[in-house]
Amino acid sequence: MARDERGTMTAGALARRGFGDSARALRLLSEAGIAAGPDSAVVDALAQAPDPDRALLGLVRVLEAGNDPIELLEALDEDRDLRLRLCKVLGTSTALTDHLVRHPGDWRELRGADAARAPGPEELRLGLLHTVGADPHSPAPVAGTSDNRPVAELRHALRVAYRRRVLRLAGRDLIGAATLDRTAAELSDLAAALLEASLAVARAEHPEDAALCRLAVIGMGKCGGRELNYVSDVDVVFVAEPAEAEGGDPPDEQRAMRAATRLATAMMRIPSDTDAEGTLWEVDPALRPEGRSGPLVRPLSGHRAYYERWAKTWEFQALLKARPLAGDSALGRAYMDVITPMVWHSSARKDFVEDVQAMRRRVLDHIPAGRAERELKLGPGGLRDIEFSVQLLQLVHGRTDERLRSGNTLEALEALSQHGYVGRRDAAGLADAYRFLRRLEHLLQLERLRRTHLVPDPSDPDGPDQLRLLGRALGFTADPVRELTAARRRVSGEVRRLHEKLFYRPLLNAVARLPDEEKRLSPEQARDRMEALGFADPAGALRHLESLTSGLSRRAAIQRTLLPVMLGWFSDSPDPDAGLLGFRQVSEALGTTPWYLRLLRDDVRVAERMAWLLGTSRYVTELLLRAPEAVAMLADDTDLARRGPGVLAAEAAAALRRHDTAEDAVAAVRALRRRELLRTAAADLLGAAPVQDVGTALTDIAAVTIDAALRAARSRVVAADGEELTRVCVVAMGRFGGGELTYASDADVMYVHDPLPGVDIAAATRQAMAVFRELARLLEMPAAEPPLQVDTDLRPEGRSGPLVRTLESYAAYYRRWSQVWESQALLRARPIAGDPGLREAFTDLIDPFRYPAGGIDSSSVLEIRKLKARMEAERLPRGADPTLHTKLGRGGLSDVEWVAQLIQLRHAHECPDLRTTGTLEALEAAVAHGFLGADDGDVLAEAWCLASRVRGMVMLVRGRGGDSLPHDLRVRAALAAGMGLDDAEEDADVQEGPAERLTQLYLNATRRARAVMERVFYDD
Repeated sequence: MARDERGTMTAGALARRGFGDSARALRLLSEAGIAAGPDSAVVDALAQAPDPDRALLGLVRVLEAGNDPIELLEALDEDRDLRLRLCKVLGTSTALTDHLVRHPGDWRELRGADAARAPGPEELRLGLLHTVGADPHSPAPVAGTSDNRPVAELRHALRVAYRRRVLRLAGRDLIGAATLDRTAAELSDLAAALLEASLAVARAEHPEDAALCRLAVIGMGKCGGRELNYVSDVDVVFVAEPAEAEGGDPPDEQRAMRAATRLATAMMRIPSDTDAEGTLWEVDPALRPEGRSGPLVRPLSGHRAYYERWAKTWEFQALLKARPLAGDSALGRAYMDVITPMVWHSSARKDFVEDVQAMRRRVLDHIPAGRAERELKLGPGGLRDIEFSVQLLQLVHGRTDERLRSGNTLEALEALSQHGYVGRRDAAGLADAYRFLRRLEHLLQLERLRRTHLVPDPSDPDGPDQLRLLGRALGFTADPVRELTAARRRVSGEVRRLHEKLFYRPLLNAVARLPDEEKRLSPEQARDRMEALGFADPAGALRHLESLTSGLSRRAAIQRTLLPVMLGWFSDSPDPDAGLLGFRQVSEALGTTPWYLRLLRDDVRVAERMAWLLGTSRYVTELLLRAPEAVAMLADDTDLARRGPGVLAAEAAAALRRHDTAEDAVAAVRALRRRELLRTAAADLLGAAPVQDVGTALTDIAAVTIDAALRAARSRVVAADGEELTRVCVVAMGRFGGGELTYASDADVMYVHDPLPGVDIAAATRQAMAVFRELARLLEMPAAEPPLQVDTDLRPEGRSGPLVRTLESYAAYYRRWSQVWESQALLRARPIAGDPGLREAFTDLIDPFRYPAGGIDSSSVLEIRKLKARMEAERLPRGADPTLHTKLGRGGLSDVEWVAQLIQLRHAHECPDLRTTGTLEALEAAVAHGFLGADDGDVLAEAWCLASRVRGMVMLVRGRGGDSLPHDLRVRAALAAGMGLDDAEEDADVQEGPAERLTQLYLNATRRARAVMERVFYDD
């Protein structure tokens, strides 16, 4: 070791021992009178601190603040344990250093046998009650009974005594003399003792209230589970009962609750107030019944009534850690006797899975953007993942196995392992990860005794120094920052892996009969676990798992790797049973196809998307089963993007050329349509396509399919006749013409033909009729591909009129017989297939009728209004709720479309922008030209998009069409999930499910749209 001529360490020697500013360190050692020789025990101890510079500066500050610095220096030289404890504390915690400066004599708290011994809960309780002069043997201790100090002085003395106990504990913790388990338990017991002493002070402040009630403080969360941090909110619930009234009078419960509320409020202020000692921690009563909206204090009967009638499953999950902390012990035990049976039967509730999943989403939603990777508590692979895994297993299996009913995470994990619900190695790995993360969390909080779970950002100016301190405190000495970062990443990855494995892997052991040295779940336990995951038919789900994973084949081995992860995704979907069944069917259809399982194994996004789609949409499942190889399109977002009509038309033309018969050619085009339907539905459900793109994609593929089928039909008929007699075209109407098809929509069309010069009209009409009948046959013939139904009811004279007309016949009809509603229908007419010249001629023909010069007259406007009113009265299906019918209901699609079409009939002759077949485009043009207010246009567009999305989602989820929001709340919740509404951030105090959110969203949007419609459509 380098030294100068006097035998004192050089700055270089101090730098090698870990001091960052070695020149300053030399100066401070000299000024404080600390021997800096090469064998200095004090310097050795300072060098072992996480931050030697901070430790040295803290020691100098304490020496300067004390009355007898010599005593402290001599004690440090003589007492190795004191030396290590004090230097570790000074080098880790600025807050505890500041405490020692305020109370320099408190260094003695780190000296002697008491400092090395862990106190029990009763010792801590007695000590803090003695601090405030309360009788610890009284059933309701009151502060100041043994002295007459002012209440303010008692409060301060209590806070100082608490800090001394934390100092003593930190001294043991930082030198490794206290395990994480013991440290967390002692912090919990110390918090309970502080609440007991605070309640004694509150009774001294409000003696008349103390005489009126019995009050028990129930600990929740980490304090309830005896796993508290150095600084954490202490979650509590208050229960109270009236005290025995004198003279036998009946107790006044309301008066007693008011008194208990004042006592509880006064008690809560003591730990959370700020004085020279700072804030200790917050007392948080938000987990009480009804949350912050509910009364602070309830009687036992009120708690029982709430949890029996109103509580959500997540509230029972929170109660899993409940235990009496302070106050009336008999009342606390009575509370636990009432609540405990409810907690352990909560997994049998029908909404168990939904509530647990909502709790998980709330956890993720509370992570601020960009902070997830630094979050020890809430981030992926963090503490909450471990706690969630353990609690979920407890709730599932603790219903029948009382050995699992511990509120402490590590104790519960040990019980789960010991009794066969979790493998021993997995439990040990998760326990080690939990201890590492909690240890890191403790070190973060000790620095300033502030509540935090956020690892320092290395890009911040102080970030590297803070990370270095944490790394050294954890024993990483070679390269503390790099070693700490690597260790944390490794631990978080292991937590994520075990989080997936703990709940799902034992299911595979149960059904696949795998060799395993560890105890396996029984069939009953496996069914319980599947039921907890949300499977309505646990036995059937287990059969699917057995089919997929049994055997020694490579396929079964890969499935055993995939399914523990995928089961979690199926559980998150609206219908886990359907998802797992669909996955089994697709997997069996693809058999030993090598790329399929390799794709799922190597690209986690494909597997996750597949699980979500199969568990959400029967429509997608049916499409996928017809062509399971389409799974490959889930690998890349670009494969889900809408393909343009030109690209689709080229593919359809190639399909026609490849096949010899019209049936085979159109079947190939219908296969193309099926693939595009699947692409569109997947993009829709995965949130990659807005509703306008969905309508456009469905319309484009329908138009391409009809055009290709028309070519095939025309070629066959013309070949049979020997010559071409007429030109033909197909005109899209309604939603088809507007580019707004939904998954369940028929293709509304009209057929037009125009005889070639010199051809007999009757013969030409027969040929055209044959072409269009062949078209319909090819589109609807039985095949593996979904049919495309064509509907011609919007033709002139409806079903009574001829199926096909000549161009001249259409012209004559519209000139002589057309009514205003037919002009309205023509607003959405758009030729989409057939002869280009005829398509253009038909457009020129109908434009004067749908965009009449000068607009429609007042009598026509009146006729349209009457027709709309009659349609609402007569066409709404019997029993349908007019507020929930997406098509004809109030504020639904019809309301919005009729507003847009009336504006078009009135003004399109003067504004070419209004000459569009699309509803949203028409609304946009109406706003741009001042025919509709901007706010009104936004309201109508929002309602139209939402109604269109709901209508499409009904088909996707159920596999069959429907025009109303389903009455079944489970189906409605599935619709909300498909629309992404179950991902909305939930207020912890407002437990509104996705079905209710969807309903309220729809009613609000359509109510506003209806008001606009009535004002714009019916008022001149």
